[in-house]
Amino acid sequence: MLIIGERINSTRKTVAPAVKERNTAFIEDEARKQGEAGAHYIDCNGATVGREEEPEALCWLVQTVQACVNLPISLDSPNPDAIEAALKVHRGAPIINSITGEREKLERLLPLVRQYGAKVIALCMDDEGMPKTGEDRIRIGLRLIDRLLSAGVPEEDVILDPLLLPISVDSQHGISVLQAIAEFKRRCPNLKVSIGLTNVSYGLPERRWLNRATLILAMGAGLDAVICDPTDRDLMAMLLAAEALLGKDEFCARYLAAARAGLLSGA
Repeated sequence: MLIIGERINSTRKTVAPAVKERNTAFIEDEARKQGEAGAHYIDCNGATVGREEEPEALCWLVQTVQACVNLPISLDSPNPDAIEAALKVHRGAPIINSITGEREKLERLLPLVRQYGAKVIALCMDDEGMPKTGEDRIRIGLRLIDRLLSAGVPEEDVILDPLLLPISVDSQHGISVLQAIAEFKRRCPNLKVSIGLTNVSYGLPERRWLNRATLILAMGAGLDAVICDPTDRDLMAMLLAAEALLGKDEFCARYLAAARAGLLSGA
């Protein structure tokens, strides 16, 4: 499972002032904790500073994180100017989070994906807006996959996101995403599928239970990657257990290693 650590996101109340004030120690601590917990990428989002300031803020986040952890970044922004600026200072191949089926944004970002050899999270939304059903997600996603592959983006660099939305808004959002994951994996078995996990529980109490249940169900449907909080030990323990049960951990090697390291005790 590809794990993208979500904690350095300026929409979080504790992160927004740290980005605005350029609090290096706070950002470094968040990056280290996620790296030590098993993240493969660190998601960085500085969008709340405003569109004009965001390119500089995202560059600062990338450089601050990569100065303290040897991990690539998931460049999380709806602003192509911020993405382009951050690509210039990033070491190695990042993830661009995200591209959508919106024509103008797609045309702006595709050349950057190819130029920098970036992986890309492709969200299942287009110029018509957010998907409402599983069928909408599948239709938009397949069209987006075709567009990316036709433009020369390698299949292994595409991570499709069926856009998990809060079930507090529509109780069908969860099942629609699970159906879409299963269908994408049936049609394109070599393609990676990801979700932004904590979106599902927004607006509801005791969110951790919904997040954990969603992760296990999504893994059963074929999920390959997740944007989540890797410092949630219970969540990570359940992820390891699910990988073992789904036959994705040969001889339960990762599960056993985690048990020996004390990462499963008390979970």
